[in-house]
Amino acid sequence: VAIQCLETAFGVSMEDQSLAVSQTLPEIFEAVAGKELEHSRTNSEPVTPSEDDVAEAERLKTEGNDQMKAENFEAAVSFYGKAIELNPANAVYFCNRAAAYSKLGNYAGAVRDCERAIGIDPNYSKAYGRMGLALSSLNKHTEAVVYYKKALELDPDNETYKSNLKIAEQKMKETPSPVSG
Repeated sequence: VAIQCLETAFGVSMEDQSLAVSQTLPEIFEAVAGKELEHSRTNSEPVTPSEDDVAEAERLKTEGNDQMKAENFEAAVSFYGKAIELNPANAVYFCNRAAAYSKLGNYAGAVRDCERAIGIDPNYSKAYGRMGLALSSLNKHTEAVVYYKKALELDPDNETYKSNLKIAEQKMKETPSPVSG
């Protein structure tokens, strides 16, 4: 009843796709908390995780991988997030969470995590490939092409990157990329 009252009062509908948001409220809070954590880290000495934290983060990553295989993508995001909390300098954790975000349709989250992974390890081809996928899913084919090309530069024999690059180039010709910003 409350939702119906709000819909009537504001002249909107839950079914209106133009009002859909790309992130859930918990994801928005996580993003803001992550920026605050990142800001506090940049203003202090980098913290090296303990051996125990590194081992626990690897265990959590493995659990996240298992959740991905079982198609429990929300759980995978959670496990990768916990691994990141313990060892935020591991590009693989961000890249894996990006894959889970993509499976959930949260391409903005995937782009953010790919950016973090690339920032940590600029030679991590998988991060560029996943960034290309996320950007393609956002119909940003021109940008996706750039990332696929970088992924191929780092991993020239990867057939998936080659195929995805061709698809993105074709879509780029068919539909213009939305203006970013």
